[in-house]
Amino acid sequence: MKLSRADRSLLVDWSFTIDRGLLTALLTLIAIGVVLSFAASPAVAIKKGLPTYYFVERHVIFAALGSVLMLIISLFSPAGVRRLAAALLLISAAGMVVVLFTGTDINGAQRWLTFGSYSLQPSEFAKPAFIVLIAWLFGEAAGRSDMPALPLGLLLWGMLAGLLVAQPDVGQTVLISTTAGLLYLLAGLPLIGAAILMLIGSGGLWLAYENFAHVQSRLEKFFGAAPFENYQVGRAMQSFSEGGFFGRGPGEGTIKSVLPDAHTDYIFAVIGEEYGVIACVALLAIFAFVVIRAMQRASDEPNIADRLAVQGLALLLGLQALINMGVNIGLLPPKGMTLPFISAGGSSMLALAITAGMLLALTRWRPDPMRLKKPRLVPTIDDAQFSGHTPSR
Repeated sequence: MKLSRADRSLLVDWSFTIDRGLLTALLTLIAIGVVLSFAASPAVAIKKGLPTYYFVERHVIFAALGSVLMLIISLFSPAGVRRLAAALLLISAAGMVVVLFTGTDINGAQRWLTFGSYSLQPSEFAKPAFIVLIAWLFGEAAGRSDMPALPLGLLLWGMLAGLLVAQPDVGQTVLISTTAGLLYLLAGLPLIGAAILMLIGSGGLWLAYENFAHVQSRLEKFFGAAPFENYQVGRAMQSFSEGGFFGRGPGEGTIKSVLPDAHTDYIFAVIGEEYGVIACVALLAIFAFVVIRAMQRASDEPNIADRLAVQGLALLLGLQALINMGVNIGLLPPKGMTLPFISAGGSSMLALAITAGMLLALTRWRPDPMRLKKPRLVPTIDDAQFSGHTPSR
Protein backbone atom coordinates (compact mmCIF):
# COMPACT_ATOMS: atom_id res chain seq x y z
CA MET A 1 0.00 0.00 0.00
CA LYS A 2 1.50 3.32 -1.10
CA LEU A 3 0.71 6.45 0.85
CA SER A 4 0.33 9.81 -0.87
CA ARG A 5 0.92 13.28 0.59
CA ALA A 6 -2.29 14.35 -1.13
CA ASP A 7 -4.19 12.17 1.33
CA ARG A 8 -4.58 14.34 4.46
CA SER A 9 -5.99 11.68 6.77
CA LEU A 10 -4.63 11.53 10.31
CA LEU A 11 -2.74 8.28 9.76
CA VAL A 12 -1.11 9.41 6.50
CA ASP A 13 -0.17 12.75 8.02
CA TRP A 14 1.38 10.87 10.96
CA SER A 15 3.39 8.59 8.66
CA PHE A 16 4.98 11.56 6.88
CA THR A 17 5.63 13.68 9.99
CA ILE A 18 6.81 11.15 12.58
CA ASP A 19 10.52 11.04 13.38
CA ARG A 20 11.21 7.53 12.11
CA GLY A 21 14.66 7.29 13.64
CA LEU A 22 13.29 8.08 17.09
CA LEU A 23 10.34 5.72 16.61
CA THR A 24 12.63 2.89 15.50
CA ALA A 25 14.95 3.35 18.48
CA LEU A 26 12.06 3.31 20.97
CA LEU A 27 10.47 0.21 19.42
CA THR A 28 13.89 -1.44 19.44
CA LEU A 29 14.21 -0.83 23.18
CA ILE A 30 10.79 -2.39 23.78
CA ALA A 31 11.72 -5.43 21.66
CA ILE A 32 15.04 -5.83 23.50
CA GLY A 33 13.17 -5.72 26.80
CA VAL A 34 10.91 -8.57 25.69
CA VAL A 35 13.89 -10.70 24.61
CA LEU A 36 15.78 -10.04 27.84
CA SER A 37 12.76 -10.90 29.96
CA PHE A 38 13.28 -14.51 28.88
CA ALA A 39 16.81 -14.32 30.29
CA ALA A 40 16.16 -12.63 33.64
CA SER A 41 12.58 -13.39 34.69
CA PRO A 42 12.13 -17.20 34.82
CA ALA A 43 14.70 -17.73 37.59
CA VAL A 44 13.06 -15.00 39.71
CA ALA A 45 9.60 -16.49 39.16
CA ILE A 46 10.77 -19.97 40.21
CA LYS A 47 12.39 -18.57 43.35
CA LYS A 48 9.13 -16.81 44.25
CA GLY A 49 7.13 -20.01 43.72
CA LEU A 50 5.38 -18.69 40.61
CA PRO A 51 4.97 -20.30 37.16
CA THR A 52 8.25 -20.23 35.23
CA TYR A 53 7.13 -17.70 32.63
CA TYR A 54 4.92 -15.63 34.91
CA PHE A 55 6.98 -12.43 34.62
CA VAL A 56 7.75 -13.08 30.96
CA GLU A 57 4.08 -13.28 30.07
CA ARG A 58 3.32 -10.11 32.02
CA HIS A 59 6.19 -8.31 30.34
CA VAL A 60 5.02 -9.31 26.86
CA ILE A 61 1.46 -8.18 27.62
CA PHE A 62 2.52 -4.79 29.00
CA ALA A 63 5.05 -4.30 26.20
CA ALA A 64 2.29 -4.85 23.64
CA LEU A 65 -0.11 -2.53 25.47
CA GLY A 66 2.64 0.03 25.88
CA SER A 67 3.51 -0.04 22.17
CA VAL A 68 -0.11 0.57 21.20
CA LEU A 69 -0.43 3.34 23.80
CA MET A 70 2.78 4.99 22.58
CA LEU A 71 1.61 4.97 18.95
CA ILE A 72 -1.83 6.36 19.85
CA ILE A 73 -0.36 9.25 21.87
CA SER A 74 2.11 10.00 19.07
CA LEU A 75 -0.91 11.06 16.97
CA PHE A 76 -1.68 13.93 19.36
CA SER A 77 -1.04 17.59 18.64
CA PRO A 78 1.13 19.60 21.09
CA ALA A 79 -2.04 21.08 22.61
CA GLY A 80 -3.47 17.57 22.93
CA VAL A 81 -0.31 16.40 24.70
CA ARG A 82 -0.65 19.24 27.24
CA ARG A 83 -4.30 18.42 27.84
CA LEU A 84 -3.40 14.76 28.34
CA ALA A 85 -0.62 15.77 30.75
CA ALA A 86 -2.99 17.94 32.81
CA ALA A 87 -5.59 15.16 33.12
CA LEU A 88 -2.94 12.53 33.83
CA LEU A 89 -1.25 14.60 36.53
CA LEU A 90 -4.56 15.30 38.24
CA ILE A 91 -5.48 11.60 38.30
CA SER A 92 -1.97 10.52 39.33
CA ALA A 93 -1.79 13.07 42.16
CA ALA A 94 -5.16 11.85 43.45
CA GLY A 95 -3.85 8.29 43.31
CA MET A 96 -0.69 9.30 45.20
CA VAL A 97 -2.84 10.81 47.96
CA VAL A 98 -4.92 7.61 48.16
CA VAL A 99 -1.71 5.56 48.32
CA LEU A 100 -0.68 7.34 51.53
CA PHE A 101 -3.78 6.03 53.30
CA THR A 102 -4.63 2.72 51.63
CA GLY A 103 -1.55 1.78 49.60
CA THR A 104 0.30 -1.52 49.92
CA ASP A 105 3.42 -1.32 52.08
CA ILE A 106 6.38 -2.99 50.34
CA ASN A 107 9.84 -2.79 51.91
CA GLY A 108 8.81 0.12 54.11
CA ALA A 109 7.35 2.25 51.31
CA GLN A 110 3.73 2.93 50.33
CA ARG A 111 3.73 3.50 46.57
CA TRP A 112 1.31 0.95 45.14
CA LEU A 113 -2.44 0.59 44.78
CA THR A 114 -3.49 -3.05 44.60
CA PHE A 115 -6.30 -4.31 42.36
CA GLY A 116 -6.57 -8.06 42.79
CA SER A 117 -3.34 -9.59 41.50
CA TYR A 118 -2.22 -6.34 39.88
CA SER A 119 -0.58 -3.32 41.44
CA LEU A 120 -0.37 0.24 40.15
CA GLN A 121 2.19 2.91 41.04
CA PRO A 122 0.57 6.32 40.42
CA SER A 123 3.83 8.23 40.78
CA GLU A 124 5.19 6.62 37.60
CA PHE A 125 2.43 8.26 35.55
CA ALA A 126 2.87 11.61 37.26
CA LYS A 127 6.45 12.03 35.98
CA PRO A 128 5.88 12.62 32.24
CA ALA A 129 2.75 14.66 32.94
CA PHE A 130 4.64 16.88 35.38
CA ILE A 131 7.51 17.43 32.93
CA VAL A 132 5.18 18.53 30.11
CA LEU A 133 3.27 20.93 32.36
CA ILE A 134 6.27 22.49 34.07
CA ALA A 135 7.90 22.92 30.65
CA TRP A 136 4.82 24.87 29.56
CA LEU A 137 4.86 27.00 32.73
CA PHE A 138 8.59 27.72 32.45
CA GLY A 139 8.09 28.58 28.78
CA GLU A 140 5.30 31.00 29.67
CA ALA A 141 7.44 32.51 32.43
CA ALA A 142 10.27 33.12 29.97
CA GLY A 143 8.06 34.64 27.28
CA ARG A 144 5.46 36.75 29.09
CA SER A 145 5.19 38.75 32.28
CA ASP A 146 1.40 39.03 32.61
CA MET A 147 1.01 35.50 33.97
CA PRO A 148 2.33 34.13 37.30
CA ALA A 149 3.70 31.08 35.49
CA LEU A 150 6.94 30.76 37.45
CA PRO A 151 5.29 30.72 40.92
CA LEU A 152 2.73 28.22 39.62
CA GLY A 153 5.51 26.01 38.23
CA LEU A 154 7.45 26.08 41.50
CA LEU A 155 4.26 25.34 43.45
CA LEU A 156 3.50 22.37 41.19
CA TRP A 157 7.08 21.15 41.62
CA GLY A 158 6.88 21.42 45.41
CA MET A 159 3.54 19.62 45.61
CA LEU A 160 4.71 16.64 43.55
CA ALA A 161 8.02 16.44 45.43
CA GLY A 162 6.12 16.50 48.72
CA LEU A 163 3.85 13.63 47.65
CA LEU A 164 6.88 11.58 46.56
CA VAL A 165 8.79 12.18 49.79
CA ALA A 166 5.71 11.21 51.82
CA GLN A 167 5.70 7.70 50.29
CA PRO A 168 8.80 7.90 50.72
CA ASP A 169 10.47 7.82 47.29
CA VAL A 170 13.63 9.91 47.46
CA GLY A 171 15.06 8.55 44.21
CA GLN A 172 12.10 9.62 42.08
CA THR A 173 12.11 12.99 43.85
CA VAL A 174 15.73 13.49 42.85
CA LEU A 175 14.95 12.41 39.27
CA ILE A 176 12.05 14.81 38.68
CA SER A 177 13.80 17.63 40.54
CA THR A 178 17.00 17.25 38.52
CA THR A 179 15.00 17.25 35.28
CA ALA A 180 12.92 20.26 36.32
CA GLY A 181 16.05 22.11 37.44
CA LEU A 182 17.69 21.55 34.05
CA LEU A 183 14.53 22.82 32.34
CA TYR A 184 14.68 25.94 34.50
CA LEU A 185 18.16 26.64 33.13
CA LEU A 186 17.21 25.75 29.55
CA ALA A 187 14.29 28.20 29.76
CA GLY A 188 16.76 31.01 30.48
CA LEU A 189 15.13 31.97 33.78
CA PRO A 190 17.07 34.02 36.39
CA LEU A 191 20.25 32.33 37.63
CA ILE A 192 19.65 33.56 41.17
CA GLY A 193 16.55 31.37 41.19
CA ALA A 194 18.61 28.39 40.07
CA ALA A 195 21.05 28.98 42.92
CA ILE A 196 18.17 29.13 45.42
CA LEU A 197 16.69 25.92 44.02
CA MET A 198 20.08 24.19 44.35
CA LEU A 199 20.26 25.24 48.01
CA ILE A 200 16.74 23.94 48.61
CA GLY A 201 17.60 20.66 46.88
CA SER A 202 20.77 20.23 48.94
CA GLY A 203 18.82 20.90 52.11
CA GLY A 204 16.21 18.36 51.05
CA LEU A 205 18.86 15.68 50.54
CA TRP A 206 20.32 16.42 53.96
CA LEU A 207 16.86 16.11 55.55
CA ALA A 208 16.29 12.82 53.73
CA TYR A 209 19.60 11.53 55.05
CA GLU A 210 18.72 12.56 58.61
CA ASN A 211 15.14 11.27 58.63
CA PHE A 212 15.06 8.14 56.44
CA ALA A 213 17.04 5.19 57.76
CA HIS A 214 17.20 3.44 54.37
CA VAL A 215 18.67 6.55 52.71
CA GLN A 216 21.25 6.91 55.47
CA SER A 217 22.19 3.24 55.28
CA ARG A 218 22.60 3.22 51.50
CA LEU A 219 24.69 6.39 51.44
CA GLU A 220 26.95 5.25 54.28
CA LYS A 221 27.55 1.88 52.62
CA PHE A 222 28.19 3.55 49.29
CA PHE A 223 30.69 6.09 50.61
CA GLY A 224 32.11 3.75 53.24
CA ALA A 225 35.43 1.93 53.09
CA ALA A 226 33.88 -1.39 52.07
CA PRO A 227 32.30 -0.96 48.59
CA PHE A 228 31.13 -4.60 48.49
CA GLU A 229 29.43 -4.49 51.88
CA ASN A 230 26.12 -4.13 50.06
CA TYR A 231 25.62 -7.64 48.70
CA GLN A 232 23.35 -6.65 45.81
CA VAL A 233 25.68 -3.96 44.47
CA GLY A 234 28.78 -6.12 44.97
CA ARG A 235 27.23 -9.09 43.20
CA ALA A 236 26.00 -6.90 40.35
CA MET A 237 29.48 -5.44 39.83
CA GLN A 238 30.99 -8.91 39.91
CA SER A 239 28.66 -10.07 37.14
CA PHE A 240 30.26 -7.64 34.67
CA SER A 241 33.73 -9.04 35.29
CA GLU A 242 32.41 -12.59 34.91
CA GLY A 243 30.64 -11.72 31.66
CA GLY A 244 33.64 -10.09 30.03
CA PHE A 245 33.28 -8.57 26.58
CA PHE A 246 30.99 -11.17 25.03
CA GLY A 247 29.18 -12.68 28.04
CA ARG A 248 28.78 -16.18 29.35
CA GLY A 249 25.93 -16.87 26.94
CA PRO A 250 22.12 -16.60 27.09
CA GLY A 251 20.77 -18.40 30.15
CA GLU A 252 24.22 -19.08 31.61
CA GLY A 253 24.27 -16.26 34.15
CA THR A 254 23.95 -16.80 37.91
CA ILE A 255 23.07 -13.33 39.23
CA LYS A 256 19.41 -13.76 38.33
CA SER A 257 19.26 -16.73 40.74
CA VAL A 258 20.74 -14.91 43.73
CA LEU A 259 19.30 -11.39 43.51
CA PRO A 260 15.57 -10.82 44.20
CA ASP A 261 15.38 -7.83 41.82
CA ALA A 262 17.35 -9.27 38.89
CA HIS A 263 14.40 -8.76 36.52
CA THR A 264 13.87 -5.11 37.53
CA ASP A 265 16.52 -3.02 39.31
CA TYR A 266 19.50 -5.22 38.37
CA ILE A 267 18.62 -6.39 34.89
CA PHE A 268 21.57 -4.42 33.49
CA ALA A 269 23.85 -6.71 35.49
CA VAL A 270 22.09 -9.73 33.97
CA ILE A 271 22.77 -8.28 30.51
CA GLY A 272 26.43 -7.75 31.39
CA GLU A 273 26.90 -11.29 32.67
CA GLU A 274 25.08 -13.15 29.90
CA TYR A 275 25.67 -10.91 26.87
CA GLY A 276 28.83 -9.03 27.83
CA VAL A 277 30.07 -5.47 27.93
CA ILE A 278 29.55 -5.13 24.16
CA ALA A 279 25.79 -5.59 24.59
CA CYS A 280 25.74 -3.11 27.49
CA VAL A 281 27.52 -0.49 25.39
CA ALA A 282 25.13 -1.11 22.49
CA LEU A 283 22.15 -0.63 24.80
CA LEU A 284 23.68 2.56 26.18
CA ALA A 285 24.18 3.78 22.60
CA ILE A 286 20.47 3.33 21.82
CA PHE A 287 19.48 5.38 24.87
CA ALA A 288 22.05 8.01 23.89
CA PHE A 289 20.61 8.11 20.35
CA VAL A 290 17.09 8.70 21.71
CA VAL A 291 18.24 11.61 23.88
CA ILE A 292 20.50 13.20 21.26
CA ARG A 293 17.93 12.80 18.48
CA ALA A 294 15.24 14.39 20.64
CA MET A 295 17.55 17.27 21.57
CA GLN A 296 18.29 17.87 17.88
CA ARG A 297 14.60 17.99 17.08
CA ALA A 298 14.02 20.32 20.03
CA SER A 299 16.60 22.76 18.67
CA ASP A 300 14.42 23.25 15.57
CA GLU A 301 11.23 23.85 17.57
CA PRO A 302 10.18 27.54 17.52
CA ASN A 303 7.67 27.20 20.36
CA ILE A 304 9.55 27.44 23.66
CA ALA A 305 7.02 25.37 25.64
CA ASP A 306 7.16 22.50 23.14
CA ARG A 307 10.95 22.74 22.95
CA LEU A 308 11.29 22.51 26.72
CA ALA A 309 8.81 19.62 26.87
CA VAL A 310 10.84 17.61 24.32
CA GLN A 311 14.06 18.36 26.20
CA GLY A 312 12.47 17.45 29.53
CA LEU A 313 11.00 14.15 28.35
CA ALA A 314 14.31 13.18 26.73
CA LEU A 315 16.21 14.06 29.91
CA LEU A 316 13.71 12.08 32.00
CA LEU A 317 14.31 8.94 29.93
CA GLY A 318 18.07 9.44 29.75
CA LEU A 319 18.59 10.22 33.44
CA GLN A 320 16.46 7.26 34.55
CA ALA A 321 18.53 4.94 32.34
CA LEU A 322 21.80 6.41 33.64
CA ILE A 323 20.69 6.05 37.27
CA ASN A 324 19.80 2.39 36.78
CA MET A 325 23.06 1.65 34.97
CA GLY A 326 25.07 3.69 37.48
CA VAL A 327 23.68 1.65 40.38
CA ASN A 328 24.46 -1.61 38.59
CA ILE A 329 28.10 -0.73 38.00
CA GLY A 330 28.62 0.80 41.45
CA LEU A 331 28.82 4.47 40.47
CA LEU A 332 25.66 5.47 42.34
CA PRO A 333 24.05 4.41 45.65
CA PRO A 334 21.42 1.64 45.37
CA LYS A 335 18.04 2.93 44.21
CA GLY A 336 15.01 0.98 43.08
CA MET A 337 14.63 2.50 39.63
CA THR A 338 13.84 0.54 36.50
CA LEU A 339 15.82 0.54 33.26
CA PRO A 340 13.36 2.11 30.76
CA PHE A 341 11.53 -0.47 28.61
CA ILE A 342 13.96 -3.21 29.68
CA SER A 343 13.04 -3.92 33.31
CA ALA A 344 9.87 -5.81 34.18
CA GLY A 345 7.00 -3.82 35.64
CA GLY A 346 3.52 -2.94 34.40
CA SER A 347 3.24 0.60 35.78
CA SER A 348 6.76 1.44 34.65
CA MET A 349 6.22 0.09 31.13
CA LEU A 350 2.92 1.92 30.59
CA ALA A 351 4.22 5.19 32.06
CA LEU A 352 7.34 5.02 29.89
CA ALA A 353 5.14 4.32 26.86
CA ILE A 354 3.22 7.51 27.64
CA THR A 355 6.53 9.36 27.96
CA ALA A 356 7.72 8.02 24.60
CA GLY A 357 4.35 8.74 22.96
CA MET A 358 4.47 12.36 24.14
CA LEU A 359 8.05 12.65 22.88
CA LEU A 360 7.09 11.30 19.44
CA ALA A 361 4.06 13.59 19.25
CA LEU A 362 6.07 16.70 20.10
CA THR A 363 8.93 15.88 17.70
CA ARG A 364 6.74 15.36 14.64
CA TRP A 365 7.65 17.60 11.71
CA ARG A 366 5.42 20.68 11.66
CA PRO A 367 5.78 23.89 9.65
CA ASP A 368 6.73 27.02 11.55
CA PRO A 369 3.60 29.24 11.31
CA MET A 370 5.79 32.36 11.42
CA ARG A 371 7.53 31.28 8.23
CA LEU A 372 4.45 30.43 6.21
CA LYS A 373 3.83 32.87 3.35
CA LYS A 374 0.23 33.97 3.16
CA PRO A 375 -1.18 34.82 -0.29
CA ARG A 376 -1.85 38.49 -0.86
CA LEU A 377 -5.43 38.98 -1.99
CA VAL A 378 -5.23 42.78 -2.15
CA PRO A 379 -2.26 44.71 -3.66
CA THR A 380 -0.29 46.68 -1.09
CA ILE A 381 1.45 50.02 -1.48
CA ASP A 382 4.80 48.24 -1.89
CA ASP A 383 3.37 46.15 -4.70
CA ALA A 384 2.09 49.20 -6.51
CA GLN A 385 5.39 51.05 -6.19
CA PHE A 386 7.29 48.02 -7.43
CA SER A 387 5.09 47.80 -10.50
CA GLY A 388 5.60 51.48 -11.30
CA HIS A 389 2.02 52.58 -10.60
CA THR A 390 0.88 55.21 -8.16
CA PRO A 391 -1.84 54.01 -5.82
CA SER A 392 -5.16 55.77 -6.23
CA ARG A 393 -6.33 57.98 -3.40
